[in-house]
Amino acid sequence: MGYGTDVARFRARLRAMVRGDGGTGRSVRGMRWEALVAGIAMAAVVGALLLVLPDGRAEEPAGKNASAQMAKKVETSISRKAESGGKAVNLTLDDGPDPRWTPKFLALLKANGVKATFCMVGPNAQRNPELVKRVVADGHRLCDHSMSHDVSMDRKPVAYQEKEILEAKRLIEDASGGAPVRYYRAPGGAFTPESRKIAAEAGMRPLGWNVDPKDFERPGVDKIVSNVKEQLAKGPTVLLHDGGGSREQSLAALERLIPWFKEQGYAFSFPEA
Repeated sequence: MGYGTDVARFRARLRAMVRGDGGTGRSVRGMRWEALVAGIAMAAVVGALLLVLPDGRAEEPAGKNASAQMAKKVETSISRKAESGGKAVNLTLDDGPDPRWTPKFLALLKANGVKATFCMVGPNAQRNPELVKRVVADGHRLCDHSMSHDVSMDRKPVAYQEKEILEAKRLIEDASGGAPVRYYRAPGGAFTPESRKIAAEAGMRPLGWNVDPKDFERPGVDKIVSNVKEQLAKGPTVLLHDGGGSREQSLAALERLIPWFKEQGYAFSFPEA
């Protein structure tokens, strides 16, 4: 029997009870009371029916569903601040994972009790899933750094940008065993409004930096260290590299910087997601 038929019959019965005794011998007053009680019960049934979807699944209350959607919303603005607030530094490592250098960075960070964000190139993650899993197991965060590290992405079609971002995210997630990829960092900072929106809709906050010591140019350990110290007043997010070539200088610089950060009273945080 259909829901519409049930409601129609209930309405007809209700009208009959309000008009008279309907041949039952009960008083009109008594039947009106019965109608009121039945109406309340029917309203409860109707309310329950309305919360069931056509395929039989129970629909979540609107408030709960809206709250869940709000919780999933990610901002499109470029993140550079520390999640913890206060005097903090966010270490970010780009272009890995690299089978030679990433394990050395992981060992250094672990020895010092420091966490970082690893911005990974999709194919590198695919080739080194054990390293991606180790990054996650050590409590670090994952960041999408595109498929091909194309620093001219901001001059490419939106469809190309979307493929570069989302395919890399998929490879990183697969390599990690399903860990969340919280950020997207455009190669060379080549963001566009469209790429930021694509990333945010995929659950990734666009990630920038405040401190760029140009360690990828290998200017020397002393220069990398001094660049970081000089630029730190700009903000907490430090850009370094654990992939993309020899990272001996970057590693040596970080070995010196971590104790210095601690001596200066800096905490280690993650970028705002």
